[in-house]
Amino acid sequence: MLKTSNLVFLYPRISLDYPRHKSWFADVKMAPPDAILGLTEAFLSDKNPKKVNLGVGAYRDDGNKPWVLPSVREAEKRIASKNMNHEYAPINGLAEFYNKSVELALGKDSEILKDKRNSTSQCLSGTGSLRIGAAFLGLFWKGERLVHLPNPTWPNHRPIFMHSGLKVATYNYYDPKTLGLNEQGLYESLCKSPEKSIVLLHACAHNPTGVDPKKEQWLEISRIMKSRNLYPFFDMAYLGFASGDIDKDAEAVRIFASEGHEFCLAQSFAKNMGLYGERVGTLTIVCSTKDEAERVTSNVKTIIRPMYSSPPVYGARIATEIFGDNELYCMWLEDLQTMANRTINMRNQLMEKLVALGSKRSWEHITNQIGMFCYTGLNPEQVERLTKEFSIYLTKDGRIAVVGLSTKNVTYVAESIHAVTKG
Repeated sequence: MLKTSNLVFLYPRISLDYPRHKSWFADVKMAPPDAILGLTEAFLSDKNPKKVNLGVGAYRDDGNKPWVLPSVREAEKRIASKNMNHEYAPINGLAEFYNKSVELALGKDSEILKDKRNSTSQCLSGTGSLRIGAAFLGLFWKGERLVHLPNPTWPNHRPIFMHSGLKVATYNYYDPKTLGLNEQGLYESLCKSPEKSIVLLHACAHNPTGVDPKKEQWLEISRIMKSRNLYPFFDMAYLGFASGDIDKDAEAVRIFASEGHEFCLAQSFAKNMGLYGERVGTLTIVCSTKDEAERVTSNVKTIIRPMYSSPPVYGARIATEIFGDNELYCMWLEDLQTMANRTINMRNQLMEKLVALGSKRSWEHITNQIGMFCYTGLNPEQVERLTKEFSIYLTKDGRIAVVGLSTKNVTYVAESIHAVTKG
């Protein structure tokens, strides 16, 4: 047995004057701030009573307040009355939720669902669904591991795929001259893409431009991708929110499904149910057989398990409650119409007021585009003037969140835009 007096020889006293080693993280540089969060911070500190925040991608009512859908409120009441527990969900989530989720996207009569060729899992909203899908492709993809993103696209797409070990490229999508779809450039980009590449497609309400292909253009995109052996990865963040019609907003995905494509599909219920903070989404990987789908699901679980183990249940329970009750489901469809109609109405009002002010520019692109966002065509200098002179906050590329407009501020926004674009 060691005596206390002997410990000094085994563990000599350490001098407090020894030189400190270099910090483990001394070389870590400050990361650039998030552009959208930075806008919000600047908006909150602005003292101008007329200030307007057109940067945040979350639905607001006409009073510029967050809106909890009436269908969601009712679902919450019903869930509370059931005295549910808070046990873990399975690794890939609540089956009642994710099965209905993919049915909404593909349709009740989908051959994929009848043949059970889909591997579907509940994930952490759209971002988490994309991330799990990217991780799966990064591990098991036998091609070039190259992902083509539309130019422009949601800024988070690039790091999601890069952090999954995939290389990222871009394809032509938006034409800044016409403020619409670069149709020919899009087709040419896809024709030049290496075979077996992954192509990220926005299912509807393209973020950030609001520019969507028409049905015949989707058919051509499908044809080219099939002939070039390109793999589609759909990001469906706005199902039902874009037009207020689920079947219409799901058209692109259903075209690809009907034409025999295998694809990934990331769905989110942040926008169309207002469940932003509940992180409710699904990932579907369409396979060639039921057996293949089961094997894919088993491997998706091995990705989810060490990443976050299992998804949260509360938001999925809300969605499941809505899906499983006809009265609630019809109420939700009405809520979708409310959000879509208000957004479309704000587009119309903004364009009409700009025309009424005598603007010599064409503003038809505002109403030709669809969804939560609009690419206004404003350049960085004009955006800077809007912010500095009028306290209107938007991203430097001229993108506005249409849901930030209201009957109370749309006139002021139109007058401000006219002021920086006239002459």
